[in-house]
Amino acid sequence: MTPFFSIIVPVYNRPDELLELLGSLRTQQFKNFELLVIEDGSSLDSAHLINEYQSVFSIQYQRQENSGPAIARNTGMALAKGEYFLFIDSDCIAPDDWLQKLADELTIEPVDAFGGPDLAAPDFSLLQKAISFAMTSFLTTGGIRGRKKQVDKFHPRSFNMGIHRKMYDELGGFPVTRMHPGEDMVFTIELMKRGFSTRLFHDAGVYHKRRSTLKGFYQQVFKFGKTRYIIGQVYPETTRLFFWIPSILVILALVLITLSVFTSSIYFITPLVIYAFLVFAAAAYPYRCFKLGLLSIVTAGIQIIAYGVGFLSSVININLLRRDEYAVLSQGFYPPPGQD
Repeated sequence: MTPFFSIIVPVYNRPDELLELLGSLRTQQFKNFELLVIEDGSSLDSAHLINEYQSVFSIQYQRQENSGPAIARNTGMALAKGEYFLFIDSDCIAPDDWLQKLADELTIEPVDAFGGPDLAAPDFSLLQKAISFAMTSFLTTGGIRGRKKQVDKFHPRSFNMGIHRKMYDELGGFPVTRMHPGEDMVFTIELMKRGFSTRLFHDAGVYHKRRSTLKGFYQQVFKFGKTRYIIGQVYPETTRLFFWIPSILVILALVLITLSVFTSSIYFITPLVIYAFLVFAAAAYPYRCFKLGLLSIVTAGIQIIAYGVGFLSSVININLLRRDEYAVLSQGFYPPPGQD
């Protein structure tokens, strides 16, 4: 049976990038879908774009007060008609076979929740490619973002994620806390606790066109590290030792740099130089681009530092300062099953 997809896109002040996403949906080989655009309190309206596409495919447009992407996605699910709900970010571009690959996978072997990787398109800017490298490379903490063919207990991420509608009926959507990012991981953890299955569709990637500055990239990844520790406190069964690796690396790098300065010897920073060379080679070689290799050293460093510092900030806030920033440590993100 051919699946029917409801594609849900939260939007906040990004009509230009939504236009690119709409263009990529226009050219999809698979046509059995509807689109729901949830305008999350934007001051830059996207309504004029929606009007242009009304005759191209089924599309709904809903405005709401600014409440964050999780609640915007919940709004979309409440309006959706499809058997499967697909989530894609407004800064993504879907290859023309994206929906067809999802449909093929679900026809061959149905699954409750699924996701695909985020990729860098050849025409991305150097900064976008460097950030994509930092967010997906095995040399950073990004190696599990849908790039590995074998992933134990795969957690789909909301930039490229799908669920069967029965999971919305079961949980009522994403957690309503204002924590962001991380709400998609909480959602999939809860789904898996309830026995739903997940799978990586390795070939169903999307181009993630992050429009970020280096400062914005640091702030985003800082939040990733911060929320990862908080999630681990609410769901201790999901905690892994390697979550501590970026924080350990940040501390180790500071020690090595301090020793190098006080001893006037470059010997101590040799491991950092070797790591930088490996990042340079891994990033520059696929594109044969020297500048991309150099910029990727910067973005990889930012990625590890920001994640590690963010993770440590939550460690300190929770264990030393006794702060429950999102008011979830005692009550959790969802009521226990049977107590909804």
